[in-house]
Amino acid sequence: MSSSASSGAPLVLLALFLFGSLVALSTGNLNQDFDITWGDGRAKILNNGELLTLSLDKASGSGFQSKNEYLFGKIDMQLKLVPGNSAGTVTAYYLSSKGSAWDEIDFEFLGNLSGDPYILHTNVFSQGKGNREQQFYLWFDPTADFHTYSILWNPQRIIFSVDGTPIREFKNSESIGVPFPKNQPMRIYSSLWNADDWATRGGLVKTDWSQAPFIASYRNFKADACILSSGASSCSSSTPSSSSTGRSWLSEELDTANQDRLKWVQKNYMIYNYCTDTKRFPQGLPPECGTS
Repeated sequence: MSSSASSGAPLVLLALFLFGSLVALSTGNLNQDFDITWGDGRAKILNNGELLTLSLDKASGSGFQSKNEYLFGKIDMQLKLVPGNSAGTVTAYYLSSKGSAWDEIDFEFLGNLSGDPYILHTNVFSQGKGNREQQFYLWFDPTADFHTYSILWNPQRIIFSVDGTPIREFKNSESIGVPFPKNQPMRIYSSLWNADDWATRGGLVKTDWSQAPFIASYRNFKADACILSSGASSCSSSTPSSSSTGRSWLSEELDTANQDRLKWVQKNYMIYNYCTDTKRFPQGLPPECGTS
């Protein structure tokens, strides 16, 4: 093979790879998947559905929700958080059902003073009971670029991941009396709002409105999930098995490599874990804490 031909082959492969990547990244249309629900024009879907932005100023924040309800799935969204001095602001991205005994799976990003790290706050509610907070710093600046925040939710476990790295696993512990979210369909919600009574250093640092508007951005949504419509699931038992239809996430668990990555994150970046907070639970830690 000539040198010119051999040098051309990698270029062709690179071009194919880049083209494939572009195709994969442009499959989602946020107009098709989400409705803007509040904010009086502060939330916008732009670039023919490729980008969604939420805005917060002194008058109001903004938010959106998914058109579909889901009962289990693997859900990805890329976010770029409010840059600069975002103290007092919260960007919430979560799954939630309705009613007084609701289920919920939370990502919340607590704003910071310029130069301080964002805090990623996670929580799981089942049957209206939460108080299962774990908090983390991130190993990158989440305001400089988009990063992928993922929720894997199947009947056995919930796994929170950032850029493919698992940061938290909440296992189904119904066998020891802990309710698990598995019966109530949930929508995806997101909002950008002012929480300066608690968000930054417990409310000591207030929102600096001279920095407004605060803007968070979203793109590349992907949901490989069971959609509920008129009480019927797109993953009904009448369909072929999960493995044959690409629904391996329905029984997915952490392999050894990802268990190691989870331990790495929790050792180096976890800053709060309810399962170690004996002062908060003087009568004993919640029962699920012994299962992880």
